[in-house]
Amino acid sequence: MRSNRAKVRAGVSMAATLPMLAGALALGIPAAHAADNPGRDTLAGTKPAWATTKADKGATSDSSQVSARVYLAGQDAAGLAAYAKAVSDPASASYGKYLSAAQTQARFGATAAQVTAVKSWLTSAGLKVTDVTQHYVAVSGDVAAAEKAFGTQLHNYTKGSKTYRAPARAASAPDSLNGAVLTVTGLDNAPHKASSKEQLPPPDAVFKNAGPFSSYYGSNVASTLPDAYGGKIPYAVQGYTGKQLRAAYGAGSYTGKGVRVAITDAYASPTIAYDAATYAKKHGDAAYTSGQLRQVLPKKYTHTAADECNAAGWYGEETLDVEAVHAVAPAASITYVGASSCMDDDLLDSLGKIVDNHLADLVSNSWGDIEANQTPDLAAAYDQVFQLGAVEGIGFYFSSGDNGDEVANTGTKQVDTPANSAWVTAVGGTSLAVGKGDTYLWETGWGTDKAVLSDDGKSWTDFPGAFTSGAGGGTSATVAEPFYQKGVVPNALATANSAAGNRVVPDISAIADPNTGFKVGQTQTFPDGSQQYSEYRIGGTSLASPVIAAVQALAQEARGGKAIGFANPSIYARYGSKAYHDVTDNPTGSGLGVARVDFTNGYDASEGLITSVRSLGKDSSLSAVKGYDDVTGVGTPAGGYVESYRRR
Repeated sequence: MRSNRAKVRAGVSMAATLPMLAGALALGIPAAHAADNPGRDTLAGTKPAWATTKADKGATSDSSQVSARVYLAGQDAAGLAAYAKAVSDPASASYGKYLSAAQTQARFGATAAQVTAVKSWLTSAGLKVTDVTQHYVAVSGDVAAAEKAFGTQLHNYTKGSKTYRAPARAASAPDSLNGAVLTVTGLDNAPHKASSKEQLPPPDAVFKNAGPFSSYYGSNVASTLPDAYGGKIPYAVQGYTGKQLRAAYGAGSYTGKGVRVAITDAYASPTIAYDAATYAKKHGDAAYTSGQLRQVLPKKYTHTAADECNAAGWYGEETLDVEAVHAVAPAASITYVGASSCMDDDLLDSLGKIVDNHLADLVSNSWGDIEANQTPDLAAAYDQVFQLGAVEGIGFYFSSGDNGDEVANTGTKQVDTPANSAWVTAVGGTSLAVGKGDTYLWETGWGTDKAVLSDDGKSWTDFPGAFTSGAGGGTSATVAEPFYQKGVVPNALATANSAAGNRVVPDISAIADPNTGFKVGQTQTFPDGSQQYSEYRIGGTSLASPVIAAVQALAQEARGGKAIGFANPSIYARYGSKAYHDVTDNPTGSGLGVARVDFTNGYDASEGLITSVRSLGKDSSLSAVKGYDDVTGVGTPAGGYVESYRRR
């Protein structure tokens, strides 16, 4: 199951991020013939790590039902990975020589004969084929049929306080299929939860920010509050607007005209068109033209309950993503592709729709999970979609997470996923100071400590306080170091988990700190039951992701509309140049913080106020330092970034 929205309100993380893998499986190559299972090819990664002998509670009943997806490897998995790399690398002779969706399917997709053979294998075992797409064959049936088809036994295992079904050994497929099967998902049923609901709930309860505010960084100093870092500190900004972000990241006269940006999330806000249009009008953004914002939605929704995917919680995510892209790239076309739930299969379907129909060249994704929850079977399926997108000139951008090194959240230092994929652009986060006249002042890595005002109002309790949230980053434990990071990422980071070197997150970054955040407008449910449009400040790396996608839209316009595609090779090729702000944690040398006053109940002063100081640039064990770092990557776009893509 995928976690829900990756946004931050009131300094509390709501983030997450998905799976990735190294080696042959990450390239979509089925595992070699299994010596202990003659006549069959092992589908590596289909037995989860938590399905241990100690946790084994015995065989699953033969009559229990299974729903699974058999993902197709296509005609040339190794060739797909190689071509995806070549068309994305500025140093390659094949750079930018993208294929159309139809050409990609014809060259790398599964053939009709392969699909027929896979279907025949599955049905002969007693499974029923329920769906066939370009990417997979979906089946259902009882455990006995699934065990026969996949050459394994299904057992029940304890995982935490619950019990789930999983293969007792890795699944396999007949070697007579000649490697047509990439992987199978669904044999492991943790932690999916069923729901019969198909209607979306109303908007979430209202959230509003209390004042005082700064209109730009430092415009309103908290003169009556205690000192911090040797002096008075400013109140947090009310929320930056598109005009301020465009100035900070060097938009110039570019607007994203002619560029298509897609956004994926789960579900769909029923008020998005009204909210986006209202917000644009209130803040001086260009009005949406006919057809500029459109939605591609499923026929029905599932897992909508608050204790499952919390469908209403995703409305604000869609709102943030759409309004942020339009604010920074006001002429770009936006296509929102909603998944029917927050589950992996449904999110994969939304990504597949974009690739299969080439709905956009840039895709912003603000969702995911911790790396420890990734499974290799799903990692392979995700990476295949990312590689197919790269071949077509489509770039995927994923937020890096909002819990720093994840220790405070999970007890284990780890990165988020699929930001850890070698085939996506991981977007980290910063605290941004935009001054008077929309002047860029500085940025720190996003990491927040919080200390509240003492009862007598004369000091900050336990200053600087406890860590609350920060940009995700660090070194992957599963993904090998990609070619584009070599020579840029410090060796100490790359080899933190393996002497051979692993993927480090993020690649690039942008504003994420909710204390220096972005203002959004959304219809919310008020205490009296009414639904009204209102505005609030927001943050999280799910703000950074659409901002970077929008900046990339400006860059694509600057290069004459030619797709940038999978951007990491070109992002790293600009490392160390004037294209980036090199972000560090203490740019002023004296420490930084802002004062915040928040409603105790989240929407009005009837239950009191909470006053606090939020220290900036304190991201768990991660640090933003000179050069590449695991909070901000190569840095944030500077005035020369967009212009550096201009075709000369």
